[in-house]
Amino acid sequence: MTTATKSSPLLSPCTMGELSLKNRVILAPLTRARAGETRIPNDLMVEYYTQRAGAGLIITEATAISAEGYGWHNAPAIYTNEQTAAWKTIVDAVHKQGTPIVLQLWHTGRASHSSYQPEGKLPVAPSAIKIEDSQAHTPKGKQPYETPRALETEEITRVVEDYRKAAQKAKQAGFDGVEIHSANGYLIDEFLQSKTNQRSDRYGGSLENRYRFLKEIVAAVLTVFPPGRVGVRLSPNGVFNDMGSPDYRETFLYVAQQLNNYNLAYLHLLDGLAFGFHELGEPMTLDEFRQVFNHALIGNCGYTQETAETAIAEEKATAIAFGRDYISNPDLVARFANGWELNPPADLSIWYSSGKEGYTDFPTYT
Repeated sequence: MTTATKSSPLLSPCTMGELSLKNRVILAPLTRARAGETRIPNDLMVEYYTQRAGAGLIITEATAISAEGYGWHNAPAIYTNEQTAAWKTIVDAVHKQGTPIVLQLWHTGRASHSSYQPEGKLPVAPSAIKIEDSQAHTPKGKQPYETPRALETEEITRVVEDYRKAAQKAKQAGFDGVEIHSANGYLIDEFLQSKTNQRSDRYGGSLENRYRFLKEIVAAVLTVFPPGRVGVRLSPNGVFNDMGSPDYRETFLYVAQQLNNYNLAYLHLLDGLAFGFHELGEPMTLDEFRQVFNHALIGNCGYTQETAETAIAEEKATAIAFGRDYISNPDLVARFANGWELNPPADLSIWYSSGKEGYTDFPTYT
């Protein structure tokens, strides 16, 4: 590995909206399932995030905005005062390291399961279309997904309000901003994509209608945080949670073009294919989004230090988010800066263990 120098684009500071970054290495949002049955962040999570505070920006793991939006065993949430207070402990610890941290707002939509839902009801989605060829992460282990209940038109305002309330709690916890999770086949992505949105009301059909849900969420969140502290995440190439629509290119370029009007802090794209590709055409690239989005772009998924340096040097990306490398290398930025070898990739089987194994027990470089 080539030793990084002071001229390294990846290690240079930058500003994204109102967020000031000491480098352009981002901790990607990574579901790690350590919050327990209470869905309340804990001391182990404080340690995990503090270990990785060498990043220019930390984006938290996906965090449920409501009981209805919850859908992953032992993942955290932020709809109660107790959850909010616990997140504040993490925020304060990261801030002591001089690192900004934003909360990723999550509603799992059809990727939830009745075992999580209030009164055991079915999970909600834009349309009653189930996830095929995959299983839900439930308290009783993996179980087949269920056919979700399509949200009634008049219910959608309530869900949008849940996003606003969660953003308000994020602000109370001291977060520097929020990322609206609109990727990976969760609720917002389900509304955006024609494969999962077959509605006939004002939230379905045309591109404008399918974008309306995200548009209303952005507007709601912007009553809490200024645009320069809000990001949006999209996965135009993704197949996770049984996604991928024939009109994906038209859809996601339209969405990015609309989001460009808000002066957001950033647009976060899973442009890499390491998480799966729907193979419905050519993969979408950062270059395409740069044509329609004039603000900060974060690339993600499968980047190495070298490919990240290139993307930033060529002004395709403002910063790069790292996931798997950050799981097993809490001192990832120092390793990049000094040309140190990375730890071996973490064993997937321990990513979601209940304790420190595969979470906070990876060694720093010696």
